[in-house]
Amino acid sequence: MNAPMRPADVGLALVVVLVWGMNFVVIKAGVSEVPPLLLGALRFAAAAFPALLFVRAPRLPVSLYLKYGMTIAVGQFACLFTAIHIGMPSGLASLVLQSQAFFTLIFAVVFLKEAWRPSQLVGLVLAGGGLMLIGTAHGVSMPLGGFLLTVAGAASWAVGNIVNRSLSRHGPVNMLGFVVWSSLVPPIPFLLLSWLIEGPAAMGAALAGFSLTAAGAVLYLAWGATLLGYGLWSRLMSRYPASQVSPYPLLVPLVGLTAGWLIYDERLEAVHFAGGVLLMLGLIVNLFWPRIAKRLIRA
Repeated sequence: MNAPMRPADVGLALVVVLVWGMNFVVIKAGVSEVPPLLLGALRFAAAAFPALLFVRAPRLPVSLYLKYGMTIAVGQFACLFTAIHIGMPSGLASLVLQSQAFFTLIFAVVFLKEAWRPSQLVGLVLAGGGLMLIGTAHGVSMPLGGFLLTVAGAASWAVGNIVNRSLSRHGPVNMLGFVVWSSLVPPIPFLLLSWLIEGPAAMGAALAGFSLTAAGAVLYLAWGATLLGYGLWSRLMSRYPASQVSPYPLLVPLVGLTAGWLIYDERLEAVHFAGGVLLMLGLIVNLFWPRIAKRLIRA
């Protein structure tokens, strides 16, 4: 039987939940000042420098750094930042993004030939129903484009999770070092996308009028959500079994929804809540059902 987490480590896990949950309202503040793709470039440039001067790069193939940087970073956050920029509520984005867990299941079957457990299929159906409910409620409070971009960001995160799984072939990996050095990859693609889509005039205007709000958003996203969040998370994952640590991110949408309501007065429709309940129930079934079933059998 696994030893319980020490109170201090439970506190660190809750710090990660708070930091990652607040990430979404910070993104909303950032994209109100800086074009979203340019914000992505600044975020990962600040995550890489000066941290790479103090953290060694794990000895891994360059291709893994490129794949991780283009999926977890560019794919996920180009979609998420743009979604929030065009009106996706920050709290709802924190919830919908959790669908990455189910895209990961689908991609694991396609790319890794993994088999699903019955409980995973049940969780997938519940989560899919929740996403459909949320998607049907588009309108003034949630543009359809924002919802679809958030789902696309979740799918890109899931592809990055498949890349993550391949790291185990190379032995124990310092994930903080991997995240820091992978942050060298996104700035150039982000800048190219910003130049092509947002335009040099918008980029120049944002940089010329760079405000304290924009600077605070960049630093929070880079040092808080990326370095502090992943640093603490890697430490916890190295100390405890994944089954003990992995439930904590389920609290991230709670923080995100609460922060969006308190800071931006984001009010969700009943159908959003119903869809959110189904999505979270699907996550809980997927995560906890094997342990629940074992206890039922023993009883």
